Amino acid sequence: MKEKTIERIRRFTSDRDWNKYHTPNALAKTIAIEATELLECFQWNENFKLDKVKEELADVIVNCQNLADELKLDLDEVVNEKMDQNEKKYPVEKFKGLAKKYNE
Repeated sequence: MKEKTIERIRRFTSDRDWNKYHTPNALAKTIAIEATELLECFQWNENFKLDKVKEELADVIVNCQNLADELKLDLDEVVNEKMDQNEKKYPVEKFKGLAKKYNE
């Protein structure tokens, strides 16, 4: 995410004095709730409303950034560390085109 966008999220939260509510526990719950709302967009069929998907996806991302801030984590770093793990677990030559877990 662009630094300008990250700063906008931080300013939004700070301007409203909401940081005091942003405990890791509360933010993790909020992420799960927002992810469920995103999933609800696809609940009954594939005729989803893209505007609603974008709205719920943004809520998930904003709250993930807030959690990263609260835990003093750099999301680029966190994601790249996880991608390193995934690349080791799922080498292209073994998993290309397959939807299975590394231990199957």
